Amino acid sequence: MSLSRRSLLAAGGALGAAAVSAPSAAAEPAAGPGRVRTGFERLAADGYALLAGERVGVVTNPTGVTRDARHVVDVMHADERVDLAAVFGPEHGFRGTAQAGGSEGRYDDPATGLPVYDTYLKSGQPLADVFTASGVDTVVFDIQDVGARFYTYIWTLYDCMAAAALAGKRFVVLDRPNPVTGRAALGPVLDRAFATFVGREPIAQAHGMTVAELALLFNGEFLARPVELETVRMTGWRRAEFFDATGLPWVPPSPNMPTPETALVYAGTCLFEGTNLSEGRGTTRPFELLGAEGIDRRWAEAANALGLPGVRFREAYFAPTFSKFQGRTVGGVQLHVHDREAFDPVRTGVGLLVTARRSWPGFTWRADRWIDKLTGSTRVRTLIDAGAGVDEVAGAWEADLAAFRAVRREYLLYR
Repeated sequence: MSLSRRSLLAAGGALGAAAVSAPSAAAEPAAGPGRVRTGFERLAADGYALLAGERVGVVTNPTGVTRDARHVVDVMHADERVDLAAVFGPEHGFRGTAQAGGSEGRYDDPATGLPVYDTYLKSGQPLADVFTASGVDTVVFDIQDVGARFYTYIWTLYDCMAAAALAGKRFVVLDRPNPVTGRAALGPVLDRAFATFVGREPIAQAHGMTVAELALLFNGEFLARPVELETVRMTGWRRAEFFDATGLPWVPPSPNMPTPETALVYAGTCLFEGTNLSEGRGTTRPFELLGAEGIDRRWAEAANALGLPGVRFREAYFAPTFSKFQGRTVGGVQLHVHDREAFDPVRTGVGLLVTARRSWPGFTWRADRWIDKLTGSTRVRTLIDAGAGVDEVAGAWEADLAAFRAVRREYLLYR
């Protein structure tokens, strides 16, 4: 892994100031239901002082909501203390009308009249030109992440930071919880040779960070030209907390991420996007239901025999309404996580790949080798093809993961 760590203070004056000025963990209120205050809540409580005198644009989607489920754009637009001039929509769009791989394009928001610019699949100078054309001085990011490297919103964050630096714009990240906790980084670390929009830089498959922590990491480790960055951290959140402890409303970050339980398994079962099996799109339990035509009870039996911690597998049959096997009945498994503290989504995903390949003769990888983009190298695929078990596959990423964890530790804002 090619992480050459810079010191926080050497990464640029704004980054150093953001790190130094952040309140200490000891000053936070005790955690518990309803006690978490998001970055936006703290920004608003301070009268938007951080944005005073600036023309502001917001990168957000339907997850950018207040505790009472109002959208932050609507709230800011109605507040004369904020000069809100533009909105920037990611994959799925600002109002969330597009499916996977889509966006809403350029339009004027009917609710506010604000111009909405499309950031999806834009990066570098073309994205910097969008920021310049919008006329904003400061770009604010407020999107709920789900904790997996291949979930594209963190790379929207990365691309927008890089573009803001090119355009000479200030960048502010409003923090939100990692819904599957921030206890640990898990899984393989991306090899840069496999960089795509589902993984730009060498971070772990389950990164165990919040978006503000990732922004600090990106600025300190990866951006060739660090942006003028400020982060507004949460209060009341602890690294070991799952989303249901926050007291915040869950808004699906994308159409196939309906619940926090989906997010819990996603970092592992999304790997089935790289196979000919359904990953449950087109069902009410995407990423919890997996299957294909011709699979029977033997897969669930093989998966349960692995003894993976915190999860059981049920023989399941379903008919997706769209995506793979649309309108056809398939067999497979449903994951039932009974101990989320012990559950490891990445090892579980690998275990399911191993057992699917062994128990179903129809198993194949996608011809475009998408699995290598998702796992960040060829190693997972080639080891499984060679007959390796879960422990051997996981052992192949341990050295890179240990190195990433050491770097990650320098950017954590919460206990």
